[in-house]
Order: sequence, then C-alpha cells, then structure tokens
Amino acid sequence: MSDDEASKAFRRLKRYSGVTTGIAGVALRSAGRWLGGKGAFDSSNAADLARMLGGLRGPLMKVGQIAGSLPDIFPPAFAAELARLQASAPEMGPTFVRRRMAAELGRDWQAKFKSFDLTAAHAASLGQVHRAVAHDGHTLACKLQYPDMQSAVDADLTQLKTVLSLQRAAERNFDTREVAAEVEERVREELDYVREAAHMRLFGHIFKGDDGIAVPEPIEALSTGRLLTMTWLDGVAFRAALARPQSERNKIAKTLFRAWFAPLHRFGVVHGDAHFGNYTVRDEGGINLLDFGCVRVLPARVVEALIDLHRATARDDDTLAAKAYAKWGFADANPDLVDKMRVWAKLAFAATLEDRERPLGDANALAGGVEQVWAMKQRFREGDPVRPPREFVFIARALVGIGAALVQLDAKLNWRRMYEDLFAGFDAETLARRQAEAKQAAAQRR
Repeated sequence: MSDDEASKAFRRLKRYSGVTTGIAGVALRSAGRWLGGKGAFDSSNAADLARMLGGLRGPLMKVGQIAGSLPDIFPPAFAAELARLQASAPEMGPTFVRRRMAAELGRDWQAKFKSFDLTAAHAASLGQVHRAVAHDGHTLACKLQYPDMQSAVDADLTQLKTVLSLQRAAERNFDTREVAAEVEERVREELDYVREAAHMRLFGHIFKGDDGIAVPEPIEALSTGRLLTMTWLDGVAFRAALARPQSERNKIAKTLFRAWFAPLHRFGVVHGDAHFGNYTVRDEGGINLLDFGCVRVLPARVVEALIDLHRATARDDDTLAAKAYAKWGFADANPDLVDKMRVWAKLAFAATLEDRERPLGDANALAGGVEQVWAMKQRFREGDPVRPPREFVFIARALVGIGAALVQLDAKLNWRRMYEDLFAGFDAETLARRQAEAKQAAAQRR
C-alpha cells in the first residue's frame, strides 16, 4: 500500500470511528434522559444529534437537514433543533480558514480581496461561507470546502452501500442498486466546485430576466475546485418568512414553486438538494437560490414521463401510468408496479389534482403520508421486484424537500393550474433545444 493510500485509509478509519463514537454517545445520553423521565424526542436529544452531525460534516449531516425539513414527523422542539443544520452548523475557526484559503489561492490570498471576514456567515455540510469585499467594492460570498471531505464522503458512501446491501438481502423485492449508484455519483459531484459554478451559470441562464428569482454569479478568478467565490445576495432565512402575512406567503410560495418546477419541466433540470438552507427570501418576497452542488440534468423522456404520470393519476388511468413508468426507466412497468406505486404518485401530485385554491397540506398531511408510504413498502414485498431507475432518486428526494417548504408556508393557491401552466405545450424537441442553449451558457466562464 502506498503512503497516499495508507493516508486515505487512515482518514476513512477516523471517519468510521467518529460516526460510531458520536452515535453511541448520543444514544447513551438520550437513554439517560429517557430514564430521567424525558421523552425520546426531547429537544436535548435533537441538539446532541445536531451537534454530532454538524461536527462530522459530509453526507451524514444531510440526514439531519432533511429530517428537520419535515413538519409533523417529529415534535416541533425536536424538529427545530435539527432544522438548525439547514442554515448553519458549527464553524471552523480563523486559523483553519487562513490555512485553507492559502491552499486554494496562494500565500498572498488576502491581497486579492479588499476585505475578508474570517468568521463564517454560514456553515453547512461540505463547507462554510465567508463574506468578503472585492477591490471594486462588490460584496462576495466565498464558499470554502472543509479539509478531508473526500475521505469523509468515501467513508459515508461505503456505509451507505453496506446499509443498502443489507436492505437488499432482507427485502429482495426492492432493488436499490440504481439508487446507490445515483447517490454516489451525485454526492461525489458536490465536492467539485468548478462543476457547481457551471450549475450556477446554468440556473442563471434559466432565470435570466425573472425578477422574482435571483442566482449568484461565480467569480472565476477567485475560485478553484474547492473554493467557490460568487456575488453576495441579501435575504433572510427561509424560516423567518413563515410569520409574514398570508398574501406575502402566497407570493413567496408561488415563486418558490416556480424556482423548482420551472427548471424541471422546461429544461429537464432537477435541483436535488431542496432543503430550507438553500433558499433565502428577499424583502419584496423574491427568492435567492444559493446552492447548486446537487443538480441533475434529465433526458426529455423522464420529463414527459412525469407529465404523463400526473395526467394518469388525475384520471385514474393505469394504462397511461404504466407507459409513464416504462418511459421513466422502471423495469417491468406492469399493472403490479402501477398498483404498488399508486400511493407514491398520489402523494407526489396530491395538491395538483384539484382545480381550486387550497393549502398544499394540512396539519397531518405529511404524517399521514409517512403511514401510507410505510403501507406501500409492505406492498413492495409482494409480487414482482421493484427496481427504481437512477432518474427517480433525486426527483423523489427533492419533492419531499420542496413540498415541506411549501407546506410550512401554508400558502393557499391553485396548485393544479400553476403546475399545468409549466408543462403546457411540452414537446421533446423544444426541451432539447433549451437544454443545448443552457449547456452552452453554463460553459461560458467569465
């Protein structure tokens, strides 16, 4: 084994040890609180879990981000503690920042800025963001990746593969091999900030001329593969907007809906990390999009399949649904698969099936949905095996994230008309042309 391989193996071993020790510590403290009369979902337990995940960084931290996004799954105090991971996490100190910036921009890195705040403005799963000022006076956001993230990702993905392989052995009727491959590829891409800068330009092209949705512009001269410098966008944390009047929340929800679904239906582009921390809200109700590490460009057939599946669900048309699943990439898209996926389809499209103004969900919507998904999982154990295609993974994940945000806004809108307006007149040739134009825009460095 070479010195480099030995070093990587050691860092992965440290990661495994950190995960095991951290979870064990949380479990012991939680058990002590439970024996002392507190519940398993006491906020102190969530605070412990959030600190452990935040300290570990990497993909495992995203578990807490997603969990904190789901209303009515956990008690409010527990969910609120996990939700802190969405906008911030324990940050690395000034000494670390100086060392990391020198590694990316050279020993004279500070001379390349008019000013640079060594205290992080935000800290998240793979890196932290610092506020800086360019020599021309423009405010910048510098997203700096934590050290050894490759080792952390390698370790977390190895554990994920182990969990999924055990799952396949226990539940042979739900094949997760494509799921594992898709997650691994997308998570590894998140380490590449050059790719993320291209995604940022892609979304900038998609929303060019849209006053309601702002996308930062990457600054190539101050960016590397592990440092992404971009224009700073002012806004408040998404949760701060939840207390605004109904009319303002309706406007924010409409914009947020467009920000996620317009790229999907008009460009075949999925933002796969749709949790609260990746949006901020401007004073006038506009939305800032802030993170583009997890982006998936889909073939036109998948977008067409989603449109067909929506129509099939609205009409209870199982024949059209089977064709939609086949087009999407599900193997053996037969009546048995349609029946098994029926619960998922109705949950995914629930609010877009009624032609009236209504909230996206009610107080028990997601909690009830979890029960239904559990029932669907039991159905998967019967009949033919189900093997979701890779293109299913981040659509399903992001729908949960964006749905949770819209539910918490409690906006009252005609979701069906908004949704159908997005794909009115869809055709594969137009989508392919838009994708080609967007790809060209994404490749044009400034």
